[in-house]
Amino acid sequence: MEAVRAQRLQPGVGTGPRGARPGLTGAPAGLGPTPAAGSGLGPGLGLPPPPPPLGLQGPPAPPGPGAGAVPGPPAVLREAVEAVVRSFAKHTQGYGRVNVVEALQEFWQMKQSRGAELRNGALVLYEMVPAASPPYVCYVTLPGGSCFGSFQFCPTKAEARRSAAKIALMNSVFNEHPSRRITDDFIEKSVSEALASFNGNREEADNPNTGIGAFRFMLESNKGKSMLEFQELMTVFQLLHWNGSLKAMRERQCSRQEVLAHYSHRALDDDIRNQMALDWVNREQNIPGALSRELAATERELDEARLAGKELRFHKEKKDILLLAAGQLGSAHPSGC
Repeated sequence: MEAVRAQRLQPGVGTGPRGARPGLTGAPAGLGPTPAAGSGLGPGLGLPPPPPPLGLQGPPAPPGPGAGAVPGPPAVLREAVEAVVRSFAKHTQGYGRVNVVEALQEFWQMKQSRGAELRNGALVLYEMVPAASPPYVCYVTLPGGSCFGSFQFCPTKAEARRSAAKIALMNSVFNEHPSRRITDDFIEKSVSEALASFNGNREEADNPNTGIGAFRFMLESNKGKSMLEFQELMTVFQLLHWNGSLKAMRERQCSRQEVLAHYSHRALDDDIRNQMALDWVNREQNIPGALSRELAATERELDEARLAGKELRFHKEKKDILLLAAGQLGSAHPSGC
């Protein structure tokens, strides 16, 4: 019985007609502070979107004239980042120029030394996007899994690394503020906003079989955690929705409670990525061009979110899954897909 239940809860959509269903690009990506109708985590759960890690993220500036122009970050974002970096430097290293790459690493080592539970240690990871000329792009992944990227025009690889470290340091510092913790007051406010947005009633919030009730259950299960920690959990459900996995689980008669209980305690791992990549291989074989279209849309979303200083893991994981699928197709057809 347990083996059957585990099979029903697998993240893969499967082959056949369901496997050929295109992805749901953009549907779960809205992470505004107030849940908007239709922007939840899909028909499988019907959850409102999570709150943003930081409420200081505006849209990227429009591109300048000329081909290949790169949009810059909003002035308020640049100023906020520099202010946080200066403040952090003053309180930890005294006045003077701060090495943000070292500061970010020291911040997370300090958190670990003070008892923070970091399953994979305190190491901050950087990833440069291969490029032969500027602008250079760098991504940084924090120990908990949150991801940020260089948000400025970076003429050198070192500057791209510093830019990514700056936005990650700002979010890391802000994440420590009491207002970024999930408390009883925060839960009540979030549930009330969700009820208003979805035209729900109070009985729905107390019923775990409804989308609002499931949303409340997830918040209460993560009481005391920070916004970044909650966002890391929600990324798994966003990917399951985008891939069509939540709907497939519902068709396999999985209850909302089963899905929540299973994936609330399951980290995003290579098994989930590989099964989703296989789904996209099947989609591409059934609908030629589906993979390239989804990848192009995902890369646009990733760039827009990066230049706006937003948390990027959902977009980055989507891109990595799609590239993994493209690689599998390429190895199966060496002469071209």
